[in-house]
Amino acid sequence: MNATGALGRYGEELAVRRLAEAGMTVLARNWRCGRTGEIDIVARDEDAGGGEVLVVCEVKTRREDSFVHPMAAVTPVKADRLRRLAACWLERCGGPPPGGVRIDLIGVVLPRRGAAVVEHARGVA
Repeated sequence: MNATGALGRYGEELAVRRLAEAGMTVLARNWRCGRTGEIDIVARDEDAGGGEVLVVCEVKTRREDSFVHPMAAVTPVKADRLRRLAACWLERCGGPPPGGVRIDLIGVVLPRRGAAVVEHARGVA
């Protein structure tokens, strides 16, 4: 694995921990749908009414000295692809849960020293 791949894997590990801390259940990691692409993390969350929500989570990891903050990495094109991937998951895995589907973004910034900064934005697309 190259350095970029290792950086991404580390960010995904931190994201999985953050989702678990928030009470979510991870259903899949790096789930692929043919040529459409890959969902970094698929999770289950509960909405305020106790219904299940399917969460499609994109993870972006950057070093502190990167020019682009990870939260800025989800462009409209990327958001459309995530919606198509969510539809593919629903088609293959049994349809939407009662609470629907949400697309989240987790941005991870790795400083030169100290702990990583992990931000979780819900419902970004």
